[in-house]
Amino acid sequence: MALRLILGSKNYSSWSLRPWLAMKVAGIAFEETVLPIYMPGAREKILEYSPSGKVPVLIDGAVRVWESLAIIEYAAERFPAAGLWPQRSEARAHARAIANEMNGGFLPLRRNCPMNMRRAPGPIDLPADALASVARIDEIWTDCRARHGGPFLFGAFGAADAMYAPVVSRFHTYGVAVGPIARAYMDAVMSLPAWAAWRAAAVEETWVLPEFEIA
Repeated sequence: MALRLILGSKNYSSWSLRPWLAMKVAGIAFEETVLPIYMPGAREKILEYSPSGKVPVLIDGAVRVWESLAIIEYAAERFPAAGLWPQRSEARAHARAIANEMNGGFLPLRRNCPMNMRRAPGPIDLPADALASVARIDEIWTDCRARHGGPFLFGAFGAADAMYAPVVSRFHTYGVAVGPIARAYMDAVMSLPAWAAWRAAAVEETWVLPEFEIA
């Protein structure tokens, strides 16, 4: 039975982008179902697949895994040859640390810069706490590239990159300034064929969530 990934809107759902991109770049085959989010009846529909009432959720036979990072971890265990985590233990520990920092952090940035791939890129004013998130992410990306080379955070694209992919989208959409190394990293992520495929689908969606449409 094929893996099945239940996703939210590709334009808005940053959580859905993460496992989708990780699995696509890794060459892991799966079927996908895209559902609306934050609209009347959406939670009830999502509950048919996910006990949390949230997306994404991965279905593998009788196994259901929800939450982006948990899905990526499951995929890494199920398909070890995909190399979603670095081989060296110290690099793997570093990758897991920054992936978890992303998973639970940077809330000011998320609040002020919702993912919206249809928005024409352009800068907005950010409060101090969101700028602190930007500075920390810039530091993480620059440090990873210095330690582990490029073009991605740990050489080849992997789980940590997938976790930060929505931030790449946010920085691009809202014209967020970063240093040259972080900018080169963003360019590498946005050059992925899988990124282009996700974005193409996102801009064709007809769902509109006014609360995520920042002028």
